[in-house]
Amino acid sequence: YVAKDMYEAGGVYMLMKTMLAGGFLNGDCLTVTGKSLGENIDQVTWNPDQKVIYDIKTPLTPTGGVVGLRGSLAPDGAIVKVAGMHRLQFSGPARVFDCEEDTFAAVENRAINEGEVIVIRYEGPKGGPGMREMLSTTAALYGLGMGESVALITDGRFSGGTRGFCIGHVGPEAADGGPIALVENGDIIHIDAEAGTIDLDVPEDVMAERRAAWVPRTNDYGSGALWRYAKTVGPAYKGAVTHPGAAAETHVYADI
Repeated sequence: YVAKDMYEAGGVYMLMKTMLAGGFLNGDCLTVTGKSLGENIDQVTWNPDQKVIYDIKTPLTPTGGVVGLRGSLAPDGAIVKVAGMHRLQFSGPARVFDCEEDTFAAVENRAINEGEVIVIRYEGPKGGPGMREMLSTTAALYGLGMGESVALITDGRFSGGTRGFCIGHVGPEAADGGPIALVENGDIIHIDAEAGTIDLDVPEDVMAERRAAWVPRTNDYGSGALWRYAKTVGPAYKGAVTHPGAAAETHVYADI
């Protein structure tokens, strides 16, 4: 289906209607129309003849195309797109890079081995700064025919067109000293998209030693807008907005 089919089936309002009925939306939320979300879609009626939007009670599949992961490598969570994937579990030794450029160079030089878990860190909202898309590396891996034989983990992000075992939004990000910052080459990483877990197989005492010795990576942005952004941006799981959301905060610009 294309966007025109979605529109003719009832559009976004139809989708929101079934999500609200399933308890996945807050109907009291105020919108830019001056009305609540529930009021905006109150007059929308279900179209039984369309085949594009499925009712919450009868979904196309029992699970969605995107899965949230959590574990010792990502205490604040991570995201993987499982739509079209042939395998949902992956374990292997880590191959660590501190930026996408170094990763891409390794792929170009055919220095990546099958079975490895590629880790691209310091690409999160703060570390990048900006949380850019890791498209070049994933495209290059598929160009080499390795898209299904390696996994890729990053605190950066991916587009909807990403294929294979590509996990993004790992939090806390490396720039905040998250576990991803402490991964070393050869560490075994276990990923289970079916169970929703992502774990680093390293003893806690070893992690404590690494944490004590950890020094944040510096980048070229020591001043200007990107430096200021990095100083104020919050974590990806909170939207990577420039107000971390302190407990005493009474005015949030995102609420306008």
